[in-house]
Amino acid sequence: MFQRVLVANRGEIAVRVIRALHELGIEAVAVYSTADADAMHVRLADRAVKIGPPPANESYLKIPTIVAAATTTGCDAVHPGYGFLSENDDFVRACEENDIVFIGPPADVMAKMGDKAQAKAEMRAAGVPLVPGTEGTATLEEARAAAEHFGFPVLLKAASGGGGRGMRLVTEPGELDDAYSRASSEAEAAFGDGTLYVEKAITPARHVEIQVMCDSHGNVLTCGERECSIQRRHQKLIEESPSPALDAERREAMEDAVERACRYIGYRNAGTFEFLVGPDGAFNFIELNCRLQVEHPVTELVTQLDLVRTQVRVAAGEALEHGGRASRSGHAIEVRINAEDPLHGFRPSPGRLTRFRPPLGPGVRVDTFVEEGSVIPPYYDSLIAKLVVRDNNRQLAIERMRRALHEFEIEGVPTTRDLLYEILDSDAFRSGEYSTSFLDETRLPALA
Repeated sequence: MFQRVLVANRGEIAVRVIRALHELGIEAVAVYSTADADAMHVRLADRAVKIGPPPANESYLKIPTIVAAATTTGCDAVHPGYGFLSENDDFVRACEENDIVFIGPPADVMAKMGDKAQAKAEMRAAGVPLVPGTEGTATLEEARAAAEHFGFPVLLKAASGGGGRGMRLVTEPGELDDAYSRASSEAEAAFGDGTLYVEKAITPARHVEIQVMCDSHGNVLTCGERECSIQRRHQKLIEESPSPALDAERREAMEDAVERACRYIGYRNAGTFEFLVGPDGAFNFIELNCRLQVEHPVTELVTQLDLVRTQVRVAAGEALEHGGRASRSGHAIEVRINAEDPLHGFRPSPGRLTRFRPPLGPGVRVDTFVEEGSVIPPYYDSLIAKLVVRDNNRQLAIERMRRALHEFEIEGVPTTRDLLYEILDSDAFRSGEYSTSFLDETRLPALA
């Protein structure tokens, strides 16, 4: 097992990983920009290394600086969290070249899955159904031609990264040029790569993903699905498991496809296969996230697995207890509390939290890096907390989440809390029959 691990991230995921490392008896080394000098993850770590000024491309995205922080502090391994360098195969190689274990998939697998054209080719060869789209990246001219071929609406998507950044829905030809420019600029800022590809937009659709964990001993463990269709700007707001859209037969078909794909590409560690499920129940692969997901607590609550600790053990060479399907029970829901103003197009709202009192009680979990008086900086993602609940069935879980949201006291900056409460209280959400168009189709006071 590792003695010391560097956590190459910030925010709630850095806090989450540091706590898991301490539970395993492993020392944690944090990195931080000058904007995060007083952050919780810095205080919780055994050691902390300042890596640069606030802009991510001058701190959290600087591979040589992160690797130097790991080597100078004598770290055995690096955990990337999610975002930043978590899916950067050059970072994985840099770690390997310095005898540092990267807690995630191998560089060659990450590179293949990061190349959207190659990822689709690999999935096709593994017998996984695909969403129609371009074979590789597309210039503006090629995007125009692809949209004409597939028919509108289409999605422009960043060739690198994920999380909804660098993505635009285009419904008619006149929107394409501006959408392409904006998506490319956003992708360049977020991932250092502004290239895009085109997919046919399936509407209405459900966004359903399968969590997987693979070790180096041949075990592939699928951990069920997460329903992620409640989104704003293609970024998730609410996730739940199990998905109300799947029956046992469809769930097994999806998990079987994921297991086949993992064995075919030689996947290792944690990963998430994302699918669109159409009105007819057909599912199509859209991407593989070669990292831990923001919404991993949903899976942890229904499977009773600690995915972060399992990641570390697998990276250290240990075997999973078994492959196949993870046992699961109950129903879990996660909502993302973002420092954003829903009344003004989800505009980021940095500032100081004058009050922050998270809810307590049975079946309630809060993953966060803030506390009363914390300052939300303008340089990074707007997520400030993840509120997660579990109960015996979906209806009970909804009521528990409503109670927890009602108790959650947050003041100082606008947040998504009230909007989330209205979504949970809506007939459309309670019915379970919703799609990725939910926010566009449902009239909610928080968006009026």
